[in-house]
Amino acid sequence: MTTDVCIVLVEPQGSLNIGSVCLAMLNFGLNELRLVNPAVSHLNDEARRMAVRATPLLENAKIYPDLGRAVSDCHFTMGTTRRFGKYRKGFMHPDSASIHILQLAAQDKTALVFGREDHGLTTGELDLCQRLLTIPTADDLPSLNLAQAVTICLYELHKAKASLQKPIKPVRTLAKGDKLEAMIQHMRRTMVDIDFFDSQNPDHILRSFRHIFGRAQLNDREVQIMHGLWSRIDWLYKGLSEK
Repeated sequence: MTTDVCIVLVEPQGSLNIGSVCLAMLNFGLNELRLVNPAVSHLNDEARRMAVRATPLLENAKIYPDLGRAVSDCHFTMGTTRRFGKYRKGFMHPDSASIHILQLAAQDKTALVFGREDHGLTTGELDLCQRLLTIPTADDLPSLNLAQAVTICLYELHKAKASLQKPIKPVRTLAKGDKLEAMIQHMRRTMVDIDFFDSQNPDHILRSFRHIFGRAQLNDREVQIMHGLWSRIDWLYKGLSEK
């Protein structure tokens, strides 16, 4: 059974952490690392020292300017966070998330995204993730070291994969991240035009739709249907406006 999962680190701030993540990936059988605008070099001596035998993985890491481009070719993106709030709902824990990821990664490119060491992923970055994962910790010190968080998630993923009695049947192929985001942005423009979204804060309601689409896991055909719906609304609104 193949597992097409890439690990994405957003603006990592420590070379030691990057190297440690590579080592954990090698420990648990993953080999694709993506770095978004890293604050430090991932090829310096500190990173190499921590990566040890995983140095080739470190050297093959891909660099992206932002998260959107880092996951544009991914059919499903799971974002990690320890913060709770209005726009951060429907969390999964690493054990249940691992089964979900394996079902998707059996056929489609899947990304597991981790944020900055000091303040994690922004709300805007979590908007690009279809589901959210959190690691339960004690209230006295809820924050985990980046490499530790990655290791816990990869351990659960590896454990879930090893425990399967038979291969997971691939689910239907989902739309890639760039296509899904293009549809959501089309929706945003349309809903602002017809005053369904508050033009001063359109993302407030839009995030609820993101959660709906994230749970629904749309394929290419469904994304095109939604594009068609927004285009039809655009056409009707333009006709009414011209009268």
